[in-house]
Amino acid sequence: MLKDITLGQFFPGDSVVHRLDPRTKLILTFVYIVALFLAVTYTYGIMFVVLVVSILLSKIKIKTILRSIKPLVIIILFTFILNMLFTQGTPVVKLWFITITVEGIKMAVNMIIRLIMLIVGTFLLTYTTSPIALTDGLENLMNPLKKIKVPVHELSMMMSIALRMIPTLIEETDKIISAQKARGADFDSGNLIRRAKAMLPILVPLFISAFRRADELAVAMESRCYHGGEGRTRMKRLKMMGRDVTALILGAVIFAAVIVMSSYGL
Repeated sequence: MLKDITLGQFFPGDSVVHRLDPRTKLILTFVYIVALFLAVTYTYGIMFVVLVVSILLSKIKIKTILRSIKPLVIIILFTFILNMLFTQGTPVVKLWFITITVEGIKMAVNMIIRLIMLIVGTFLLTYTTSPIALTDGLENLMNPLKKIKVPVHELSMMMSIALRMIPTLIEETDKIISAQKARGADFDSGNLIRRAKAMLPILVPLFISAFRRADELAVAMESRCYHGGEGRTRMKRLKMMGRDVTALILGAVIFAAVIVMSSYGL
């Protein structure tokens, strides 16, 4: 299960999506999320088509996309059940204190569709954008905030490091679990309380490893004379190309279409 978590991973490639400017991808991802929350019925079809086209253009394997959803199945099911049981409307099924309504089923279906599309859409950003490019893009987009003394570079750097550390910590957790199992630890049997107690031998070394890696990273940055964004140069400068302009225009057109259709309840 741990190996199925792909959040924060970058898959190098030479697709159209990979070659887009990170600022373009960040803007389009934000627009996609907003449009997804504005979608009503038929507009989900538009967002689904946009997502499928983006996946095909990125050349990311469908198997990888499905792996990204697998660890979140429990959260998706929990969201579905909550929306189905706690939405009032026309009753369909009544069992003791449980009431399932037509509106609840519709709301639950809408929520899981929105959630799955949101997960895949945001994961696609990290799959096709390197941590360094993502940091540069975030910093560039937040540059206006420097006028009000916001530490833009430090914030974008922390977000990038946090994303990059997720796969590393997952790999470290997998190694610790394998080591504990080799010593006779059992994580699969027993009730919930016993399984929670069995996680302690994993959490303690994992926290120690995380703090050690953070300390090593801080020492490495300091030894390279890192002192924030002041006077910092970049090997690759961000530059908008024709494909970026085209992508932004298409994104604006689709967003406008979603707003118009949603206003008419479509």
